[in-house]
Amino acid sequence: MSYNATGNPASRRIAAMLDQGSFVEIGGAVTARNTDFNLQTKETPSDGVITGYGVIDGNLVYVYSQDATVLKGAIGEMHAKKIANIYDMAMKMGAPVIGLVDCAGLRLQEATDALEAFGSLYHKQTMASGVVPQITAIFGMCGGGLAVVPGLTDFTFMESKEGKLFVNSPNALEGNEVSKCDTASAAYQSETAGLVDGIGTEAEILGQIRTLISMIPSNNEDDASYEECTDDLNRVCADLANAAEDTGIALATIADNNVFFETKKDYAKEMVTGFIRLNGMTGGAVANRSKVYDAEGNAESFDAVLTVDGCKKATDFINFCDAFSIPVLTLTSVTGFEATKEAEKDMARSVAKLTYAFANATVPKVNVIVGKAFGSAYVAMNSKSIGADMVFAWQKLE
Repeated sequence: MSYNATGNPASRRIAAMLDQGSFVEIGGAVTARNTDFNLQTKETPSDGVITGYGVIDGNLVYVYSQDATVLKGAIGEMHAKKIANIYDMAMKMGAPVIGLVDCAGLRLQEATDALEAFGSLYHKQTMASGVVPQITAIFGMCGGGLAVVPGLTDFTFMESKEGKLFVNSPNALEGNEVSKCDTASAAYQSETAGLVDGIGTEAEILGQIRTLISMIPSNNEDDASYEECTDDLNRVCADLANAAEDTGIALATIADNNVFFETKKDYAKEMVTGFIRLNGMTGGAVANRSKVYDAEGNAESFDAVLTVDGCKKATDFINFCDAFSIPVLTLTSVTGFEATKEAEKDMARSVAKLTYAFANATVPKVNVIVGKAFGSAYVAMNSKSIGADMVFAWQKLE
């Protein structure tokens, strides 16, 4: 490793996330090329971003980690070229791209060159979509045009205290200020905006990324996410019937070694999405949920209906599974649609997109009816009539 890969938060995050000693830096000698506003007088090691590749549990990944100690991690011409180069190599090798973001946004000294840099990054992300998984983790600022980057990736994680994600800062919103509603906070982005899949400390986020990488394919042609099953396939799940309302528990119960990786768990809690292993093979799970229990056993209840946010959450997840050939399992318990004036604005469109996602997916699709399944809401939830390969129903439990 070079000097830039050993002594700052950006490099420490890489070292903590990857298998020990596996990181190989690329472009460590690159610095800023621009000379406007006397930029040449400032030291810009690696132009504020460390790029390279390594392995996570033996899986090849490409990584870029922004260094906030260099011009506050702002994106300029060479900064973006380094990230674009990583994307090119990742697509050739068929490996995921992980971005560790801590950035002040656009480098104003470079003006239109910096804008061009943003555009080139967006383009590479778009080209990689559906080809290799893209993961973003936000540890500091991620504002303005840079907020588009996590929106273009498949999974986003955010540090719960220091992470800030926004297009317009909270104080710039009409009638709002940060003390009223911190729209840039991890809590808002995970619970209300639904852009963030998981929040936590830096160590927790890096651990979640490692777990996710071990469960999903490396590219859209890879089938190497299989892991030898050490669980008893014939074991009895004695309490499964009691988990029909909180299907997150049900999915963990039936999964190999009870491992269920839930995505966007704080957003639209009435719809569960996430990854499980069944007989060693990764599957995508989508499920209706009418109750969610916390660690103390307290329950939060929901109506057994499709909501706009729930449909959007499930649609995005199904599209990812279809792109990467991941079979989809659905646990269905739905009686209709959310009936509010606000929901009515987007309900038809959202349900249509959910229906399209299920019907258009070419991966194996299995549906298990675990409760009530009424009307066209059931039809939209991976029913036989829109293409489910197998549909099962639990016997009614008195």
